Amino acid sequence: MQYTTLGRTGLRVSVAGLGCGGNSRIGLGAGLDEAGSIAIVRAARDQCLNFFDTAEVYGTEELLGKALTTGERGDVVISTKSRYLRGTERMSAAEVVANLEASLKRLATDYVDVFLLHGVRPADVAYCREALLPALLEAKAAGKARHIGMSTSPPFDPEQAAAVAALDEPAFEVMMLAFHMLHQGARRDLFPRTLARGVGTLMMFVVRNIFSRPGLLAETAARLAAEGKLDPATVDVNDPLGFLVHEGGAANLIDAAYRFVRHQPGADIVLFGTSSIAHLKSNIASILAPPLPAADVARVHALFGALSGVGLDLPDHVKPAA
Repeated sequence: MQYTTLGRTGLRVSVAGLGCGGNSRIGLGAGLDEAGSIAIVRAARDQCLNFFDTAEVYGTEELLGKALTTGERGDVVISTKSRYLRGTERMSAAEVVANLEASLKRLATDYVDVFLLHGVRPADVAYCREALLPALLEAKAAGKARHIGMSTSPPFDPEQAAAVAALDEPAFEVMMLAFHMLHQGARRDLFPRTLARGVGTLMMFVVRNIFSRPGLLAETAARLAAEGKLDPATVDVNDPLGFLVHEGGAANLIDAAYRFVRHQPGADIVLFGTSSIAHLKSNIASILAPPLPAADVARVHALFGALSGVGLDLPDHVKPAA
């Protein structure tokens, strides 16, 4: 395993992080029973992965708490999240802190290493900073959360304006961001600032349906070409990223997706979800692989760097907000 320091938090973390949400939800999304999900977490530990990201809304905190032993708590880094909205109504600081307390019980731990406000939208950044953050800092002082941050809401904020605005708040030490080969805005808008300010970053949406569901990438490329966002003269809309798979390059599209993000300056942890141990090992192997050839990366930047909001689908089990 390879490790890095998560921004200015000082946390030593594996560059591969097990995401316990998304479509897989540690196997729950594929119908695994509790023992099967716990086996995936234990397999991640066997691979020396030490970073686990969950949230109250994922329904996996209790599973993660059962899978991680008390004796290894000091060797793992746990991140969880709380909603700050109930429908369209903003929650109070007391309610968010109560969510933290409930998460600690489900996780069977006295503290979490990272506590994030979940899916913050641009219009709510000021509320989160002014109404919620003081109470979260009190919880931090009480030892219940070592570091505070926020995740963005990519399907509803493709430009990640919330993260841009929140970077002005030094108390937010960790940001969860969307970044992948066809959604590279963070290279321009966020990474230069997170690096300069020592903000730790968690990469989500690295592989979603657009790279894993057969036919969806070509369908998306054809639509983007029809909208004038891709040039068919320079992009093969039937296989837009096929040039990445070759001897000395990526083994396949998923491998390319993980390696592209892993070696982006400013990307600390690459999160992935899985429902099988074999898939877990394959994902970790890609994240730990060398960078893609520089010429291939430059071509991805040139062809797709201007795209925004592509491939930011919600998990299949989540219904879009009205």
